[in-house]
Parts: sequence; structure tokens; C-alpha cells
Amino acid sequence: MAESDWDTVTYLRKKPPTAKQARSQQAVNAAMRRGEDIETTKKFSAAQNRQHSAAKDTAKLDRETEELHHDKVSLDLSRLIQQARQEKKMTQKDLATKINEKPQVVNEYESGKAIPNQQVIGKIERALGVKLRGKDRGQPLQPKGKKK
Repeated sequence: MAESDWDTVTYLRKKPPTAKQARSQQAVNAAMRRGEDIETTKKFSAAQNRQHSAAKDTAKLDRETEELHHDKVSLDLSRLIQQARQEKKMTQKDLATKINEKPQVVNEYESGKAIPNQQVIGKIERALGVKLRGKDRGQPLQPKGKKK
């Protein structure tokens, strides 16, 4: 009974939850039961490998006054991509894997439904080895170090 003194207080603390644990549904429910303040936000288009500049395109669409539409990939560009891919004997899925995009992205570019993104077009150019932009479209892509 010597260790039970009314003047000494012993605090036992747990480690604070990690960030991942704090965001889990179980942690949120426990905090709600305790009556703590909880803030939850929904991240729109999270975990999607789609166009990277959606905010810019949305702002451009908002500024548009006459016709409300985005520019689409031109028909000749979509045909160039399709022909170059078929010459390399690649499927759309193979090309998408090579450029680290979803097969749906390649499908949209080949069908002419995609909104042009210069980063994606550059990846496709390097993967297929064919110029898709500029005045000499359809010509083989020369490596940067071998220009004359």
C-alpha cells in the first residue's frame, strides 16, 4: 500500500495516431462518438490518371461565350497515332503501358474524343518514334543529340 499515495498522479499516454490511422473510417467514427470536431473534405477526381490540367480547361470553358465546347484531337493526329501504333504492331493497351497512361486515354486520342494534352502527345511521340506535332508530322522522330 506504500505506492498508492493521493498526492502522486501517474499519466499513461498512448502514442498519437498516425496520419493514415487518423483518416480511417474507424477513427472518424470513434471521434464522432467522443464528440470531437471532425472536418471531412471530398477530393474530386482523386486517383484518376486522366487529363492533368482539368482546372485550366474548366476555366477556359467558363470564359467561352459563344459555343461551349473544348478543342478535340484533330482527325489527322488520331490517324497518325493509329497508323504508327499499328506499324509497330502494338495494341492500344501496349502503348498505354509504355507511356504510363490508361488504355482509355490512348483510345480517346485515336478516336478523336480527347482534349489535346501536350505532355501525353509528347509521350506518345517518344513511344512510337514518330513526330505528331509541328510542320513535318508523320516523319520519324530523331533523337535530340543527332540533329544536323
